[in-house]
Amino acid sequence: MDASKLNVKTDKDIIIPRALFATTETSFESDIVRLEKLYSRKQIIHELKNTRERVSNQVCKLVAARYRIHPFSRF
Repeated sequence: MDASKLNVKTDKDIIIPRALFATTETSFESDIVRLEKLYSRKQIIHELKNTRERVSNQVCKLVAARYRIHPFSRF
């Protein structure tokens, strides 16, 4: 995929999950802060819950803890 052709507004369903797919516990804070500069909390949660990307359950737990919502998992 050519990242230069992505649009921040229309391609959030691709950008958010891909950014979180690559995160680790160590890099999560800086990765999520970058996403929060572009997207709302609601958008991040929605895209993460509805993606087909193989985002780990650990990342889902980190997101849930950050936003103080009920923990969820992808698999």
